[in-house]
Amino acid sequence: MDNTQQQQQQNKQLVTGFFTALNEGRLDDLGDYLAADIVDHNKIIHGEPDEPGAAFAAIAMQLEALKPYHAKVEELIAEGDQVVARITQSGTSSGAHPRMPVPTGRRFENEAIFILTVRAGRISELRGVSDRLGLFLQLGWDWPTID
Repeated sequence: MDNTQQQQQQNKQLVTGFFTALNEGRLDDLGDYLAADIVDHNKIIHGEPDEPGAAFAAIAMQLEALKPYHAKVEELIAEGDQVVARITQSGTSSGAHPRMPVPTGRRFENEAIFILTVRAGRISELRGVSDRLGLFLQLGWDWPTID
């Protein structure tokens, strides 16, 4: 295995570890996987401030609002400093969320694809696409509006 392949394998292991930490609710360990100044390009659902590092609070909020949350890694593809993860995620509307302040108690399961950029052994950027309308429908949340 050459250096490039070895680095890509390490990046995949980092991403797998990140999702395992999420599944186990180990928020204190997120710094082992995420850069302190991680940039999250998914603010539409999280509603976090537009500043580097704000993803830590957004992830904590998501995990609390969708307990028990679980991400099953279905597929990982690595190229250069990026890893693409296709996951099936599930959870229950069990806590307050900016999009739905009153929990509905309903479950969801949907597919998501994340593009994670790895620099200096940590995830430095996060982009994701998921079936958000399906998520809102399954959880009984109000449809998003454009302000």
